[in-house]
Amino acid sequence: MSCAASVEAVFREERGRLLASLVHRFGDLDLAEEVTSEAIEAALVHWPADGVPARPGAWLLTTARRKAVDRLRRDQAYAARLAVLQVEAERAGHAPPADVEGELPDERLQLFFTCAHPALGAEDRGALTLRCLAGLSTPEVARAFLVPPATMAQRIVRAKRKIREARIPFRVPGRDELPERLPGVLQVLYSIFTEGYAASSGPHLQRIGPAEEAIRLARILHGLLPAERETAGLLALMLLVHARRGARTGPDGGIVLMDDQDRGRWDRAMIEEGARLVVTALDGGPPGPYGVQAAIAALHDEADTVAATDWPQIVALYDVLRVLAPSPVVALNRAVAVAMRDGPEAGLALLDELAGEPRLRAYGPYATARADLLGRLGRRAEARSAWLEALASAGTEPERELVRRRLREEGLGTSGSDA
Repeated sequence: MSCAASVEAVFREERGRLLASLVHRFGDLDLAEEVTSEAIEAALVHWPADGVPARPGAWLLTTARRKAVDRLRRDQAYAARLAVLQVEAERAGHAPPADVEGELPDERLQLFFTCAHPALGAEDRGALTLRCLAGLSTPEVARAFLVPPATMAQRIVRAKRKIREARIPFRVPGRDELPERLPGVLQVLYSIFTEGYAASSGPHLQRIGPAEEAIRLARILHGLLPAERETAGLLALMLLVHARRGARTGPDGGIVLMDDQDRGRWDRAMIEEGARLVVTALDGGPPGPYGVQAAIAALHDEADTVAATDWPQIVALYDVLRVLAPSPVVALNRAVAVAMRDGPEAGLALLDELAGEPRLRAYGPYATARADLLGRLGRRAEARSAWLEALASAGTEPERELVRRRLREEGLGTSGSDA
């Protein structure tokens, strides 16, 4: 591996830990990011000549700390802050050393909760998490959320300003606060994952990069909070869903429905890992929403075919989920499962009960589910109307092409002028 590749590997693995340690030490996210970048640049200069150090993370932290202290001493605007930090460290009896002798401390849990603080906007939380904990550049974060880099840069600056001005603390919530705060962190990671697994817009159905980055971050969070069953549930859900990625699209990028997927292409190692985590998520107390969703995903993954899937158990799990996390999407998914268990007429009746739900009005999967059930019942004119609604609300080109294909296959045409 080249030196540049070694630096890149260390940077990717250690950046979040390095940044968290620096924010903890200096209390300034901008400063921490700047000196982190400078430490990486220094590594690119020194490591080719001296070799990659035995503890590269500790080397980077020592270098970054020195650069931060030098900058603070030169900048009078930061002088008072540095003095306060030094006094506080001395009072605590653990003034930070000039060099780091052991392993790089892992203070990323604090950074997770800072980036996902409820005082920040929902979009800002995901952007900041990818920027700080995943180590993505601003253009990379922009691509993950399908927005222009300039827009994402403004979003990240806004989030940092909010942290600074609102004096959002860099700390792990106490045990009494954790049940209230942890779901926000999990939701940020799940939002990143879903944007990668099922893109909201664009030419592709899925974008593997954001989905895999969310899984990597979920692994880190689960390692930091091993006793929290919902962190296990979220990681399980991501793994069990992502295990199907290779079979979800064809060679042309078109959607392959689950009934037609080659299940031999599903990632069995990932499914087995996810199934083990489901046990962890559901063991030892009342289930959480992510644990229940993971259990549903496991039932899908363990079945040999769609017809052989344990639909009664899936409906029962959706009944639990409706109580834990009621939403129109949960009701929609339950209706589809009821259709598989009891027949299309039973499922359609439940979908029709949701017709007035505003959040489903332009939601493509709702129109698609109705169109499919109407077609199975032989109600062709209504099915065609529902397919055209699905076409209008589809967010990605593969979704639109799927609807056009279904219209052609069922002899329903593709436009208002088709017979």
